[in-house]
Amino acid sequence: MVHGVRIHSKVAPKAQDELFTDGALKFLAALHRTFESTRQSLLTAREDAQRRFDSGVPLDFLPETAPIRNDPSWQCAPPAPGLEDRRVEITGPTDRKMVINALNSGAKTFMADFEDSSAPTFANMLNGQINLRDAVRRQIDFETGGKKYKLVEKPAVLIVRPRGWHLDEPRITIDNQPISGSIFDFAIFFYHNAHELVKRGHGPYFYLPKMEHHLEARLWNDIFVFSQSYIGMPLNTVRATVLIETLPAAFQMEEILFELRNHSAGLNCGRWDYIFSFIKKRRADSSAVLPDRKDVTMTVPFMDAYVRLLIQTCHKRKVAAMGGMSAQIPIKDDPAANEVAMNKVRADKLREVTAGHDGTWIAHPLINQIAREVFDKHMLGPNQYYVRRSEVKVAAADLLNSNVPGAITLAGIQENVDCCLAYTAAWIGGNGCIPFNYLMEDAATAEITRVQLWQWVKYAKRVSDTGAIITPEFVDGVIEERKARVGELVKGVKGEDVGIAVEYLKRQVRQVWPSEFLTSDLMGYLAVRDGVEAGLQRAAL
Repeated sequence: MVHGVRIHSKVAPKAQDELFTDGALKFLAALHRTFESTRQSLLTAREDAQRRFDSGVPLDFLPETAPIRNDPSWQCAPPAPGLEDRRVEITGPTDRKMVINALNSGAKTFMADFEDSSAPTFANMLNGQINLRDAVRRQIDFETGGKKYKLVEKPAVLIVRPRGWHLDEPRITIDNQPISGSIFDFAIFFYHNAHELVKRGHGPYFYLPKMEHHLEARLWNDIFVFSQSYIGMPLNTVRATVLIETLPAAFQMEEILFELRNHSAGLNCGRWDYIFSFIKKRRADSSAVLPDRKDVTMTVPFMDAYVRLLIQTCHKRKVAAMGGMSAQIPIKDDPAANEVAMNKVRADKLREVTAGHDGTWIAHPLINQIAREVFDKHMLGPNQYYVRRSEVKVAAADLLNSNVPGAITLAGIQENVDCCLAYTAAWIGGNGCIPFNYLMEDAATAEITRVQLWQWVKYAKRVSDTGAIITPEFVDGVIEERKARVGELVKGVKGEDVGIAVEYLKRQVRQVWPSEFLTSDLMGYLAVRDGVEAGLQRAAL
């Protein structure tokens, strides 16, 4: 064992033996000891910023970084091998079958997700790393029900999304501190695969989630520089795409690119988390109450402004402006309903490519053909960096415009309760990605449902079709009526986990302010099941 490093779970002994070599643990320890204090100070800065927003200080572009925004001379690094054309990216968790199917999907890249579509049980996190290691070396296969899965000759390019800065990894402590989930996911993948990826013609590529400030991007850049030097890799080999999925980050897109410019592969419209953040960051603003989730589309004012600004910013600095996720999945048992759903996908992708996006996200392999056809028809080359969008003028007021047509309906409340209960129960049970009403729901969409219910209670909104005031007791009633349906919505979910989800949601709608992340709140349950003693669990139960 490496001095100061303790592993507090043995749920995946074979994976632990293969991944936790002395070299890998020394690398983890070096990263933790070098960068953990900075991470903690940045998380504290988030809390300070939220207090300012709550007091009425509006979000705005930073005056102190205006020289960066106003300097036309700097550009980011050119696309790395395999990232020149990203017109369709498929995303999903890191279980073995998913990894093979995604790499074989025909999409240009596969974002292997340790974050919002994965419940971070220790077994999920470690086995996911084993699966990616085997995929990098073209040694991955899988068999179930007599069907065999193996990689095609030219699989998609691999990109990895580690967990966000806010999440700890309680199953490993260094010097008696839980390590960062971000650093753990990055370090294990990078240490075991970076040189192999370069040898095979690509490189270590990442998606970086949920940042709220350009200094958080600077921390990632510092980690990349440190890590490349540590393993003897040339600087600027790493590439990272940042998900702009928080409201504060939308005001700092250029600064984020500037901090990562030698390692940047662009920005992505993380649309679902962005809606979640829009509600959460403006929690003290009664004018920012949104209607039913289905009404908050990509064409409403604040979402449209964010998309236009992101495309303009990326192309100004010569990097990819990636579109967002279409959550629709095929409806195999109803051809008419499937056609309606797929037409929504076509319309969404047409909106993205004609706006100037360089690629888009899908959640299911069968959606690839639809997305590819739209981008192949309308994108003339491997990307659209030449679409400068110089006519775009986005002010702070545009990014904050909460004029969203729609209503708060009983059906919308019921759907939010169903989704939040179903996802929360599934997540506690180890499943971070569930099909629900023919949509693929992950932590981001569940978070929207949670904070919307809180927001409607906080501001005592009325149900448009009944006139009832939305109180905690009203939500309790809906929860009690709907909780029995969770077992129908999520196969294999346990009654105990549904009970935890019910009590959690009832507590949430009574909070003065909503919790930052349900994943942070509920991590303790996963840690208990992984054998971590209570004293090391920093998650709220």
